[in-house]
Amino acid sequence: MTSILIVDDDPHIRKLLNVLLFDEGFKIFEASNGIEALTVFEENKIDMLIIDLMMPKMDGFELCREIRDEYDLPIIMLTAKGETEQKVKGFRMGTDDYIVKPFEPVELVVRVKALLRRSKISSSQVVRIGKLTIDHGNLKVLNEDQVITIPLKELELLFTLASSLGRTFSREQLIENIWGFDYQGDERTVDVHIKRLRERFPEKQYGFKISTVWGLGYRMELMK
Repeated sequence: MTSILIVDDDPHIRKLLNVLLFDEGFKIFEASNGIEALTVFEENKIDMLIIDLMMPKMDGFELCREIRDEYDLPIIMLTAKGETEQKVKGFRMGTDDYIVKPFEPVELVVRVKALLRRSKISSSQVVRIGKLTIDHGNLKVLNEDQVITIPLKELELLFTLASSLGRTFSREQLIENIWGFDYQGDERTVDVHIKRLRERFPEKQYGFKISTVWGLGYRMELMK
């Protein structure tokens, strides 16, 4: 059974989420602040976290940073603030999705399930997106049985976006994931590589697109 840790200092929010997600078949753990959450996290097998931004003792940003230092699992951030800078900071800390209070319960459930599906896909070394198969382990991109040769950084960028379909990545995250923490160049190199991928894989031909999320970064989406 998939387990979710809900971290929020508002008991009413915790109760609401507990009822919603328990009814969907999830095992639920709760914590009222970041310090308590770390204890619960260490003592139990947790598959996903839903974290409130504003909490006493340790806020959501700090908790997200602590978790990301050791683990790679889905994190949704809850907040009463909808400003772009808060979202940017959340994504840079490693948040996978971002929901502003008040939220529709049905929307949160849908996002939880979608994020868990994406997380399962990203654990694989082979991702299929539109008409492409990206074999990260063997460093190959295939269109049906035809191998498409592309530069390594483009392949890694394509795999990163495709393996977390719908997730928004900041330029900084992509630089760290693909070029490494010690990269000294301009982060606009991401824009150059995105442009090349868009030119190489026209969305109408291959069934997916790389969307620009203004002020935040990039994400990959399937064509409707």
